[in-house]
Amino acid sequence: MNNAPLQGIKVVDFTNVQSGPSCTQLLAWLGAEVIKIERPGSGDATRNELQFDPDEPSYYFLQLNSDKKSLTLDAATPDGKAILTKLIEGADIFIENLHPGAMDKLGFSWEEVHKINPRCIYGTIKGFPTSSRFANLKAYEPVAQATAGAASTTGWWQGDNNVPTQSGAALGDSNTGMHMTIGLLAALMQREKTGEGTYVYQSMHNACLNLCRIKTRDQLTLDRLGYLTQFPQYPNEKFGDFVPRSGNQEGSGVLGWTYKCKGWETDPNAYAYIIFQRGAKDFELACKAFGFEDWLTNPDFNTADARDRHKQEVYARVQAWAIDKDKFDIVKILAPAGVPCAPVLSTKEIMDDQSLYDGNTLVKINQGGKIGEFVTVGVPFTMSNYQPTYGPCPTLGGNTDEVLTAIGYSAEDIAKFKANGTTAPMPKQATK
Repeated sequence: MNNAPLQGIKVVDFTNVQSGPSCTQLLAWLGAEVIKIERPGSGDATRNELQFDPDEPSYYFLQLNSDKKSLTLDAATPDGKAILTKLIEGADIFIENLHPGAMDKLGFSWEEVHKINPRCIYGTIKGFPTSSRFANLKAYEPVAQATAGAASTTGWWQGDNNVPTQSGAALGDSNTGMHMTIGLLAALMQREKTGEGTYVYQSMHNACLNLCRIKTRDQLTLDRLGYLTQFPQYPNEKFGDFVPRSGNQEGSGVLGWTYKCKGWETDPNAYAYIIFQRGAKDFELACKAFGFEDWLTNPDFNTADARDRHKQEVYARVQAWAIDKDKFDIVKILAPAGVPCAPVLSTKEIMDDQSLYDGNTLVKINQGGKIGEFVTVGVPFTMSNYQPTYGPCPTLGGNTDEVLTAIGYSAEDIAKFKANGTTAPMPKQATK
């Protein structure tokens, strides 16, 4: 029995780069048939970005487009419009992430698609909510982070490096794709009740802001109190009227920080993250694991509020304790006492960890040819009765004939589309 959750769902994927393709790849891994529309001759922009070989698609493309079908199509031509219309007629989901107004100009706005197929769910990804004063900005990853509070609250709060800092994680891109996936799955459930498709609008800004929720919590608290006790600036530095950058402070009320470990001079990731919880029993167990029993009777440290007021002394003593220990040994010492802690792992260490190749966390995909096998991140959740399979990415236009045949076009039609520039680049005119 095929338990793929989205078996039988057809998706017309008019997205490119990362935010849209990350969404549609997950839909494909959950069993949907995803037809990726690509520009004839060039395809998705990421095919040729950051390539390791000029003749092969980049890992950027490969990691976002597994298990899709590639249809090359110029939807601006009359034949292209007709083909896209036929695809939408049989689709459950149509999703695009072009710049604002592009799909309207092309003739495939939500209103037009809804007329073509009232059951089709229309997903659109843009930079900002339509109400935003920045609605017409071209949105890249850092743009979303800069406008959603992520950059202003990330980084160091003092010194030469006191600048708003964007996270290296794709808060504005793949995160947006995950949020869009939630919206599309909700729309599919809704359609079961209404029989009608709906319009799902997801902005990069809102996806990023959702991950910054605790910073809006901090702003509310700051507005009330004028200070934030969990921040490293407390109690010795003055707070402004906005949530400041917080270094490596843990996001909630516990006392967390990143500490140098043995080998930090030559290994930029020889660090461990260690947290002191607020509970008295948790603190007692931690002190015994560290050998800091004197703190149990010291009023500067034996309550959570006291530790907030003396956090710099806490940081300094733990740092002195950690500096001659391997980051993995620190976890072995502290974890049995229930101390939340972890080694800081590089991408190399993560991808070399064979325990993570469990069928979902990290997966190996055999692309074949010169590329061979590559690693990517799989479906981030597990299901007790379904295991995704991970197939290769399509070649540019590799499924064009197959897709067109399936929607009723003849071999003569398909040849005509290639010749007139609808599914292949127009031949260059010979120069005299």
